[in-house]
Amino acid sequence: MEKQYLTVTALTRYIKRKFDTDSHLKNLWLQAEISNFNHHSRGHMYFTLKDENARISAVMFASQNRQLKFRPENGMKVLVRGDLSVYEPQGQYQIYVQNMQPDGIGALFLAYEELKKKLEIEGLFNTESKKPIPKFPSRIAIITSPTGAAVRDIITTLKRRYPTVRRTIIPVSVQGKQAAPSIVNAIEQANSFHDVDTIIVGRGGGSIEELWAFNEEMVARAIANSNIPVISAVGHETDFTISDFVADLRAPTPTAAAELAVPSILDLKKQLLAESHRLDQIIQHRIKNHKDKLYSLTQAYAFKYPIQLTRQKEQDLDRHVNNLNKNIKRFMMNKRINLSYTEKRFNSYNPHVLVQQQQQELAYKNSRLKQALKQEVNQRQNQFQNQLNKLSILNPLETMKRGYSISYKGNQIIKSTQQVQPGDAIKISLKDGQLDCQVWGIEEQEEDKHV
Repeated sequence: MEKQYLTVTALTRYIKRKFDTDSHLKNLWLQAEISNFNHHSRGHMYFTLKDENARISAVMFASQNRQLKFRPENGMKVLVRGDLSVYEPQGQYQIYVQNMQPDGIGALFLAYEELKKKLEIEGLFNTESKKPIPKFPSRIAIITSPTGAAVRDIITTLKRRYPTVRRTIIPVSVQGKQAAPSIVNAIEQANSFHDVDTIIVGRGGGSIEELWAFNEEMVARAIANSNIPVISAVGHETDFTISDFVADLRAPTPTAAAELAVPSILDLKKQLLAESHRLDQIIQHRIKNHKDKLYSLTQAYAFKYPIQLTRQKEQDLDRHVNNLNKNIKRFMMNKRINLSYTEKRFNSYNPHVLVQQQQQELAYKNSRLKQALKQEVNQRQNQFQNQLNKLSILNPLETMKRGYSISYKGNQIIKSTQQVQPGDAIKISLKDGQLDCQVWGIEEQEEDKHV
């Protein structure tokens, strides 16, 4: 048998398909050190990931590495996530990196991603469940550190934009082990106030460890369960926490949270002045229209010459009354003519005359029906008698009356001498009885043959 040889391309493609269809080689997490780092001019990053005993080639395309908040360097320990596949032209396997974090925060980043995925599946991030932020709040609860810059920025912005709003500061710890329970208690306390319209939860910027309280599950669920709309304002514009995804509105900074929570009183004044000016214009326009209509009415003929108009209307009324009387008389005359015509037609169709005509026609039809029935009965009787006569002609008993008989051997009619033997007992039926006989001899007769 001739051996089948594979090409290198076919073999490499086969191996690549094995890698691509293996679910265990998808969404891998690796902890390694970067070496041979090369940031290509087109934006892609090529490097090697290694530990004490092994190494693997890696690539991170520009579409993924644009989101990095640090610059990778040789010797840096990192935590990466990606898919394993084969680069066919060189026949080597490598990892295609989707995400990368410095190894110092790797454990926190894993916990962050795991909780984010869990809460997203539960639907806590759905926009349909977000509560709207009141446009004109009367009281705002501010949950943050009482000594940080964030609380000063929020209060300053609220005073500047909307000084009439009441502010309630609920001090909490924003980092450390007690931070998450403290924030949860503050959210529950704010919900116990019946006149609070909006809650702002946040703090200033910091590292992922410093912001970690806002990535705790208990804080996320407290925000989601709040009956009062919550604005999350944690860190700087580039910082994202679990609280940001769960909150009804995410603000990039504490200052921005205050701006989103209340309207600007200056903008409201400008809008009020504009609406007031627009209302004045509408009122003036309507007043002018009504004045024009009033002037038109005062200039009308009816107001200037009421006596002449009344006389004219009196004449018009007399004319209409005369026309009405004429029309009534014409209508009554037409109705009388129609009534007379209807009476004549009714008399011509007198019910007594119609009844007599129908009775005569009924008597005539009864007579015709009796004649037809009699004729049909006679015809049927004649047909019956003809059929009876035909049956009588064919009846064997009628034949025997003319002197013929029928011979039987047992129950079988004897039609030939071949059916009996000398000494056989036979029966002969006559018109008036039956004879029991015995055959003494047989005399055959030749049948006439016609050529």
